Amino acid sequence: MIAANVKAILGELPPGVELVAAAKTRTSSEILEALEAGVRIIGENYVQEAADVFPAIGRRARWHFIGHLQTNKVKKAVEIFDLVETVDSLELGREIDKRATAAGKTMEVLVEVNSGREPQKAGVSPEEAEPLVRALAGFPNIRVLGLMTMGPFEGDPEDSRPYFKETRRIWDALKALALPGVEMRHLSMGMTNSWRVAVEEGATMVRIGTALFGPRT
Repeated sequence: MIAANVKAILGELPPGVELVAAAKTRTSSEILEALEAGVRIIGENYVQEAADVFPAIGRRARWHFIGHLQTNKVKKAVEIFDLVETVDSLELGREIDKRATAAGKTMEVLVEVNSGREPQKAGVSPEEAEPLVRALAGFPNIRVLGLMTMGPFEGDPEDSRPYFKETRRIWDALKALALPGVEMRHLSMGMTNSWRVAVEEGATMVRIGTALFGPRT
């Protein structure tokens, strides 16, 4: 089932849009099946869950952190992940830079934008995105590669469109600034129920879990 789901979604994604397999709660065998079917990026919400499955998978895929990253988990995150999609504060950026410097690594990051200004969600407000991107660009061991947003978890996929439009607007504006040390390469938007709308609005990465792996047990 996983292999068929992966192939179906990869077949539907347009060129230039990458699939992040959101592997929260999934076993290493489930993730390996997805990799064998063509997945190239694993997204994990929790550092410990990633650490549990990493030994079985290693560097066969790129690892993206897609959950809320606590500063006390950054050291381990820097060891495992290739890109952190959810940087939403200068404090977190500072800790990532510190740990990446110690590890002799340049950490790729996206800035998470709370485009719907939802109090229960992480991310910076739209007007805070540019100042944070500028500040993060000043860290020697961080490379800002774009933006990420969540959108509503469920409901009508069309409800997500304004969130995606707003994040795309900010992404375009930042790209036009051509800030030193910043490359607006990635726009990570859309999940199982909304990824098609996200692609229509310019997403370059979609984070899909349930549609690949089936419902969580």
